[in-house]
Amino acid sequence: MDVEKIAEELYGLRPSDFVAARDRYVAEARRAKDPGAAKAIASLRRPALAVWAANLLARQRPEETRQFLTLGETLREAHRTLDADQLRAASRQQHQLVTALARTAAVLAREAGQPVSDTVLHEIEQALHGVLAHPDVADLWSKGRLVKTPEAAVDFAAITPAQVPAHPAPADQPEPKKKPERKAARLRDLKRARTTAKEADAEVGRRERQLGKARDAQESAEGKAGETAERARRLERELRRAQQAKTETAAAASAAGAAVKAAERALREARRVAEGAVRAVERLEQQDEP
Repeated sequence: MDVEKIAEELYGLRPSDFVAARDRYVAEARRAKDPGAAKAIASLRRPALAVWAANLLARQRPEETRQFLTLGETLREAHRTLDADQLRAASRQQHQLVTALARTAAVLAREAGQPVSDTVLHEIEQALHGVLAHPDVADLWSKGRLVKTPEAAVDFAAITPAQVPAHPAPADQPEPKKKPERKAARLRDLKRARTTAKEADAEVGRRERQLGKARDAQESAEGKAGETAERARRLERELRRAQQAKTETAAAASAAGAAVKAAERALREARRVAEGAVRAVERLEQQDEP
């Protein structure tokens, strides 16, 4: 079986249709004695609704997708090189594009029969920010294969043009002297801020893992529910066939019973006629005796 082709088809489906379609292909692969394909298909995870909408955007708007990927490369390069002018221009474009593309994705989702809420729209924006920040996420998204909302890019997606300095400070400009107390306070504040950011980042990671487990559990439950529903439909079909057979058997039995009664009546009549004939013969024989 062509696993790549099947994956392309599955990730184009609405999330509500994903699990049932995937399980059908897994069953088909098993019937075809192709355990490798069955395992590969079974490992495909259903995308979250917001991620599916973002994937739909990548699939249906290739030109916007290319522009957005190019912007991501520019932003990442600007962060690596600390190019303030490039970063300021790219970050301004970033926020405009993320907002516009998220709304476009929501429209495409609605046209596909899957409207999205404001919460999901925010998650689409988060997914697009992740595309800009992470090359591996960008690669999956460009193929329409993103499965979950990427982790928030710390100090990347949240950056605004106002936070980017207009001009880098001259290299030979001496740093103004600060009072020891102010410097110590600043260091304490910085340490606390870093600790808070680290704890917040850890909490985000924990919540994302919980969400992933919950989604896996939901997917498993939906898969089992689909299997149970299919089994119920199969049993209902068997029950209908059994009821039909019962009705037909009852009709046949009734007809057979009627035939038996008719045969019994015919037998009784034949016996009566035979007995009458015997008696007639006996009378005639008695008359012929001398």
